[in-house]
Amino acid sequence: MAQRNLPFDTADLTARDRAHIIHPWIDLGTAKTQELLIAAQSEGAYFYDTDGRKMLDGMGGMWCVNIGHGREEMAEAIADQVRRMAYFSPFGMLSTPPAIEFAERVTAYAPGDLKHIFFTTGGSTAVDSALRFIQYYFNFTGRPTKKHIITRDYAYHGSTYLTASVSGKPGDRGFLDFETERVHHLPVPNTYRRPDGMSEAEFCDKCVGDLETKIIELGPENVACFIAEPLLASGGVIVPPQGYQRRTLEVCRKYDVLYISDEVVTGFGRLGEIFASEKVYGLQPDIITCAKGLTSGYIPLGAFLLSAKLYDRVTGEGAAGKFFSNGFTYSAHPVACAAGNKNLDIIEREDLCGHVRRIGPYFQQRFRELLDLPIVGDVRGSHLMLCVEFVQDKKTREPMPAEWNFAKRINAECMARGLLARPMGHLVVLSPPLILGKPQIDEAYVALRAASEAVLDGLLREGLWRGRAA
Repeated sequence: MAQRNLPFDTADLTARDRAHIIHPWIDLGTAKTQELLIAAQSEGAYFYDTDGRKMLDGMGGMWCVNIGHGREEMAEAIADQVRRMAYFSPFGMLSTPPAIEFAERVTAYAPGDLKHIFFTTGGSTAVDSALRFIQYYFNFTGRPTKKHIITRDYAYHGSTYLTASVSGKPGDRGFLDFETERVHHLPVPNTYRRPDGMSEAEFCDKCVGDLETKIIELGPENVACFIAEPLLASGGVIVPPQGYQRRTLEVCRKYDVLYISDEVVTGFGRLGEIFASEKVYGLQPDIITCAKGLTSGYIPLGAFLLSAKLYDRVTGEGAAGKFFSNGFTYSAHPVACAAGNKNLDIIEREDLCGHVRRIGPYFQQRFRELLDLPIVGDVRGSHLMLCVEFVQDKKTREPMPAEWNFAKRINAECMARGLLARPMGHLVVLSPPLILGKPQIDEAYVALRAASEAVLDGLLREGLWRGRAA
């Protein structure tokens, strides 16, 4: 593995981190003892930890470093805006040139009449604000009973109280409280785990039927919206059956239910388009949420895009004296919007969306070669997002037991071979920077394959895995 001499004391930094920082999603039982990976430098698709080890960033930060690390022109754009004006309030009728320019550019890519944008601070606040706008909209238009939200198991939409409530990952629903009266979860549309003997088309019918049945059960007059990621990203890169997205939109239109397409992960090139809703899935939703690739993670920023049809209903003379009382000190932050503009410059100039469309099939095909391993049950995804699902038995699709810490073992072996992946129970997820070429894809594949074989050997030595049906 490549090394670089860096002026850091990893042991000292680890001790100081444990003494002060509470990390998101950390196992609190090991919070005071767990080993840390401390990243110190990054460039392109790679980063270096404080020990100087070079690794391929298979996570792309957190689904977000789309243009890659260390772009000098991003640093210059951010610094130039700080020198010009670092902050100005976004509240009321106050604005800044970077926010106006970025709003115009982003909405130009949006499908249909989604020409209005509300800037927030990240993905969670974007989704939270979109849901609050829908509450406001139905109250304003005299339909106050339309309050129920339909979502899905294994969805992830954020970590505010409301967005965590509409998320549906089982492992995230421990010792916290959630809104349950008005939030309803549908079964996950996981094609890999559809019932035995059911075709993909039949499974699609079932999943679409689940939505329609729930709307009818609650009463269309009580249902506000359906919120859905085009692909369920953090739930395990779950790929719904073909046609599912468009058909669920048709059900929503039939019953006057608003449709939110959560593109926090899938937007800005991850699926080969700035927005995947229409061009990839044939959707023209009422609202699109976005973040992450909006600035490629260089500065926090999120947004929801709103159709003119909805916006026009709540503005104008009839809305005088009424306020959508929702916003954040750092909404439409001028430095973040300047970063967003430069990020979009790079995506456009380098045709990163076209690159993803061209390289994505190779990325998917290369990792599908892992299916010959007896512990790999599924390799799924689209373009530059992918999940490898490890199982005890390919025939029964039985997952690896939680107590084996299987994905963490895989990731530890990957890191020893120069790749950082994202471990999730018995799943390993990859969402690398969009600048990857075939040599880097091959590099990642070789590391993950070797890591999988090493972990399998270890399980055999420990007597935990006994070569079940391949």
